[in-house]
This record gives sequence, C-alpha cells and structure tokens, in this order.
Amino acid sequence: MKTAPHFQGTGRRKTAVARVRLVPGEGNVIVNGKPIAEYFGNDPAADVALQPFGATNTVRRFNAMVKVAGGGHSGQVGAIAHAIARALLESDPEHRSSLRKAGLLTRDPRAKERKKPGLKRARKAPQFTKR
Repeated sequence: MKTAPHFQGTGRRKTAVARVRLVPGEGNVIVNGKPIAEYFGNDPAADVALQPFGATNTVRRFNAMVKVAGGGHSGQVGAIAHAIARALLESDPEHRSSLRKAGLLTRDPRAKERKKPGLKRARKAPQFTKR
C-alpha cells in the first residue's frame, strides 16, 4: 500500500511551537483537530498563518494537519506560518526565493525577557530613595 507523499515542517514564534504535515489535497487546514476558522474563531490574524500558500501560489493544493502548543494566538499563528513555509520548502526548493521575499522563512527570535534578581520585572528597578 503506497501512501501519498507528505512534507513536514516545524515552526516557532515566542513560546509557541507548531508541527505541520502537508499532504496533497484541496486546501483544508486542521489545527489541533479543528478547522482553522473554528480554532482561531473570527481572529483576522489567522489569515497570516496561510500566507505561505499565497506567496508560493499553492493555495488549495495541500491539506495541512497542524499541531500547535504554547504561547497565545499571535505566537501560534506565527509558528504555523513558519512551519507551513518550511514544509513547502521541503516540497519544492524552488519556493525559497518567494518565501524568503515574504519574510516567512526567518524565525522571529523575539521572546519575553527573563526577570532578573533584585528587579521587579526584567528591567524595572525598585524606586530609588536618596535619604
């Protein structure tokens, strides 16, 4: 029994991690067992997750099964976009220039800075009193 070819990619953003599996299909995107519209509700930022398909003209050519954990909505959307872009790159290396131009292959390294000892937050110090 021969299985359809599939392509995998992982993406990260802030503390969110997404694992994507692309299989040839009609464009369904399932996130943690739910359709993407149901998972993110009416959040317009969810469209960002599907940007790699638009950048490579592969809309409605792949079904995507996504498992995402950690972070909030914004981080998860960014992680999904990064993972889909990396999986599309695995499917066809010719997509590299268009994905790179759209900024979808670069991992966004911004994350919350850790709290330092003696401070209230990462950089906020207690109020200084002279006397």
